Amino acid sequence: MKILLAVSRLIDALNDRVGRVIYWLVLVAVLVSAANATVRYTFNTSSNAWLEVQWYLFSAVFLLCSGYTLLRNEHIRIDVVVSRFSERTLTWIDIIGTVFFLLPMALIIMWLSWPVFMDSFIHNELSSDAGGLLRWPVKLLIPVGFFLLSLQGISELIKRIAFLMGLIPNPAPKKQDAHSPAESAAE
Repeated sequence: MKILLAVSRLIDALNDRVGRVIYWLVLVAVLVSAANATVRYTFNTSSNAWLEVQWYLFSAVFLLCSGYTLLRNEHIRIDVVVSRFSERTLTWIDIIGTVFFLLPMALIIMWLSWPVFMDSFIHNELSSDAGGLLRWPVKLLIPVGFFLLSLQGISELIKRIAFLMGLIPNPAPKKQDAHSPAESAAE
């Protein structure tokens, strides 16, 4: 299990580094969007390429930061339901969800998107819009993003199993809502 936890730490470090670099693309997307809107309204001209750059940047953030989001335990949960469960029950839910839903879905999408990317790359596919960009770079984001998500899913699975074995503290402790009913009553 020590080796698996070391692998988990490497995966965590990879997704942490990727996430910290990629989330700056949100700022770049905002700046590109603002510049594009300013040029459009000031000079009454526009470029499909700049619109596609915004789309590509959003795609990069969404796809490449999905593993980072899972690492930070920030994926959507039904808090009203899960807040009532013990840490061990939540850990088992995470394990079952990872094994039967997250990993199969991510691996299938990664597998199926690779030929789509390769076809686009081989044919040097361009956007059908006038002045559009190459399409293969954004299509590469799909298998890469789901690869990073799959890796993080494996890392989270390792950590959850290690927690159940008593080897590490809970890797996903319950988050306390600032306005939970218990705290409201206490105030």
